Formats: sequence, structure tokens, C-alpha cells
Amino acid sequence: MEVYLDNAATTKCADQVIDIVEEVMRKDYGNPSSKHMKGLEAERYVRNSAEIIAKSLKCKREEILFTSGGTESNNTAIIGAAMANKRAGNHLIVSGIEHSSVKEPFRFLEENGFRVTYLPVNSNGTVKLDALKEALCEDTILVSCMYVNNEIGTIEPVEEIGKIVKEYNENIIFHVDAIQAYGKIKVIPKNFKADLLSVSGHKINGPKGVGFLYIKEKTKINPLILGGGQQKGMRSGTDNVPGIAGLGKAVELIYNDEFDKRIENLYQIRKYMIESLKKLDGVTINGVMPEEEGAASAPHIVSASFDNIRAEVLLHALEDKYIYVSSGSACSSNRPGLSSTLEAIGLRKDLLDSTIRFSFCLETSKQDVDYAIVSIKALLPTLRRFVRK
Repeated sequence: MEVYLDNAATTKCADQVIDIVEEVMRKDYGNPSSKHMKGLEAERYVRNSAEIIAKSLKCKREEILFTSGGTESNNTAIIGAAMANKRAGNHLIVSGIEHSSVKEPFRFLEENGFRVTYLPVNSNGTVKLDALKEALCEDTILVSCMYVNNEIGTIEPVEEIGKIVKEYNENIIFHVDAIQAYGKIKVIPKNFKADLLSVSGHKINGPKGVGFLYIKEKTKINPLILGGGQQKGMRSGTDNVPGIAGLGKAVELIYNDEFDKRIENLYQIRKYMIESLKKLDGVTINGVMPEEEGAASAPHIVSASFDNIRAEVLLHALEDKYIYVSSGSACSSNRPGLSSTLEAIGLRKDLLDSTIRFSFCLETSKQDVDYAIVSIKALLPTLRRFVRK
């Protein structure tokens, strides 16, 4: 039996997505910038995907910029907006628990003369709104906050953040990293006054190497990639038509009439996993609990810390049983250092290197959870016997 519980890292491509990607690569392989029929056929895929995505966001097709994925979307949003608006000020605000594809652009900007405020979070990972209010000033030009934390699943109060930012100064640009939110909850940028919003295709059963950036009409932002002038000059380079077509199909498959029902089932899977883990000795659940009032979590992420066990050891022991999990964000798990998110929520120091992320997809079942729990329960006594002192 194989149980894949690392869907926050990447999801399996849906069969219909694979079919349309193959169709484009085999038959409709023209360059969408070409004026002949093959080019027009390719361009039709790009336009159709943009329309599907725009419908899901309740925005205009022209507000969708296709990228190579979440990292490029975040870099373009943050660096592009900061550079385009630097005459208005040099102060930027970002939460303290962002993904590396957000943190690193802010560090880059900090090294190049911008002033950055990093907002603290509470014990379940929710950004402190009072800190945001205190940080805003006349030099603030950009605020960035993730919608869903990629390690512990906390849903950030983006609606309140957007309201606070725009009431202070409607010209401040608000960027939301929705990479772990899109496809798991309904994401409507206008509801939280977002000017920029990042999404990645491979988190929603789409292809790797493709994503998009929502850019609200009239938002002042500079391109990062220059050259042929594709996508109205915002991202030069030949469009990844197979990837874009696959992304559109993935969005179409997720945001359908069954969406609410399927997401509610995913929440039940999350609750069942948490209840099962809490029955084991020496396990701490991180983030928002299902019973908590006034806080919210995405339906597909559970973070658990295991006393006296290194995360990497447990990860590979589970791998031997064909259970696949993560010891943190996939984009940072191969780099040294402890999780800044877990540090920010005040997790005990001895648990920082003992935390596993379980993440689900719409096909995850209770049987998958049961197999994982039985395996973990059997492994814990043995692994704790060999813990380093």
C-alpha cells in the first residue's frame, strides 16, 4: 500500500490535465505569438485558460499573468511592485512566517536600500493585526502576507489585513501569496482588496513549471523578464502553452459544483488525522485545532511534532513503509537551519527538529490516515530508543 501525504509539496497531475498537455505538445504545438493558424490555435489555449482562472477569481482575463510557478509569481509581485513604486517610499511590510520565495525577495530589497518590517504571529501562526497597524507609515508602499501558511496550514486574516492597509492608504499595494490556498478555499481577490496574488499549478493537480500572478488593473508594477514583449511586456519569453493549458484544466476540475462538498470532506480527513495523532504519546499538534473559535486552518495540512525523534529519521522510516510525508516546506527541507515558522509560533526548541507535515489531496481517504497512524504508532517506541542525547 502506498500513501502519499506530501501534497503541499506537490500533487499528482490529474489524468485530464495530462491528456490536454499531451494534446498540445503533439498537435497544437505552434508559437502563440505567430500569426498563422498553428499560432492562433496555441493562443486559443492560453486565452481559454486565462478565462477559466479569471472566472474562479471573479476578475478580468486581462488581469492574469502566466508565470513559471509560485516562486516567479512571488518574485515578480514583490520586486516588481517595490521597484515600480520606490519614488513613493521605501518601506515594506511582510509577515514573519512567509515561504522562502517571499522572504528572499524581501531580503534582496532590504540589501538594496528598502526598509522592511517583519510582522510577528501568535501561537497558532496568525499575524498580529495590531503590529500591522503600528508598522504602517507614510513611506509604506507594499504589504505582503500569505493566505495559508505552507507548514502549519493557518489561514491568515487577509480580509482584515487588506481593509487595514487600504483604509490607511489606498495606494499601498497589497500582495497575497495564495499558493497553498488556491484550490483549497475560494479565493476572491476583491474581497480582501488584493492588488497582486500568486498561484502555482503543481499544488492543484496541474503541471509543474507553470503558475500565474493576478495583477489588479492599473497596479503599478515593473516586469522582471525583458525581451520579446509577450504578455503585454510583463513577461517576455514564449508562453508555456502545454503547461498553461494544463493549468486551466486543473482549475476547471477543482472549481466545479462539487467544490464545497469535496473541501468539507477534506476538513473531516484533517480532523480525523489530528484526533488520531493526539491519541499517540508525545505528539504535539501545531497550528489551529478543529475546535478553535476565531481562528481558521486550511483543510489539507497537519503539522505534528514528535518528542525525542528527529523528523528526518521518522520521515525515512515511514518511507520504508511507502508512506510519504515532509519534514517541512519542500522548498527549504534540503537546506540547513530550523523552521522560522515553528520558531515564530514559539514551539519548544527540542521539537523544532522533530516536526512532520502531513498534507492531503481530494483523493486522500480515512484508510490512508489509518495506515499512516498504525505505522507511526509501531515506529515510535523503536525510534525513541535510539534518540541522540
